[in-house]
Amino acid sequence: MNTDNSKKIIKLIGKLLEEVGEDPTREGLLKTPARVAKSWVYFSRGYNQDLDDTVNNAIFHEASKDMIVVRDVEFFSLCEHHLLPFFGKVHVGYIPNGKVIGLSKIPRIIDMYARRLQVQERLTHQVADAIQDVLKPNGVAVVMEGRHMCMQMRGVEKQNSLATTSTMLGRFRESVRTRNEFMYLINRPNI
Repeated sequence: MNTDNSKKIIKLIGKLLEEVGEDPTREGLLKTPARVAKSWVYFSRGYNQDLDDTVNNAIFHEASKDMIVVRDVEFFSLCEHHLLPFFGKVHVGYIPNGKVIGLSKIPRIIDMYARRLQVQERLTHQVADAIQDVLKPNGVAVVMEGRHMCMQMRGVEKQNSLATTSTMLGRFRESVRTRNEFMYLINRPNI
C-alpha cells in the first residue's frame, strides 16, 4: 500500500470514529487511525503477492507417489461481507506426480490467499487450485475449519460454531478410499 492510500485510510478511520460517536482527538484514539492503516496493510498484503513469487521455485522432482499431508496450519482472514475476522486450521494433502513442493510453501500459499477479503468457501478452492496449478499432482485435498466472528459477535451470535469446507481434486474426488485415508490422517490425535 502506498503512502497516499495509507493517508486516505487514516482519514477514513478518523471519520468512522466520529460517525460511531467517538472523539478521534481523545488521547486513547489519537494514534488509532494510523494503527488501523498499518493493520490493513498487513491484512491485505495478499493482493500484492502472486503464486510464482510465493512458491519461489521450491518445487523438486521426486519419485514419491504416496500421499503428503500438512495439517493444522493456522490461518486468519477477513470476511468480505462484514470485514470481521475468521480463523482456524487448514489441512492440505496431495499425491505427487513426479514433483513435490517445499513444505513451508503450503502455509505461505494459504497465507497469500487468506490475506485478502474472503469467504471460506473461495479460500478453500484457491488453495487447492494453486497446489494443482504448480504441481500437477494426481490429487489435491484441502479441508478448512474456521470460526467466524461475523457469526459469533453479531447476527446469530453462536460462539461455538465452526464452519468446515473442503475441496477434493483428482484421486481424492475419484476414490473414496483415498479420501478416507486423508480424512483419517487429518483427524488423528497430535503426536
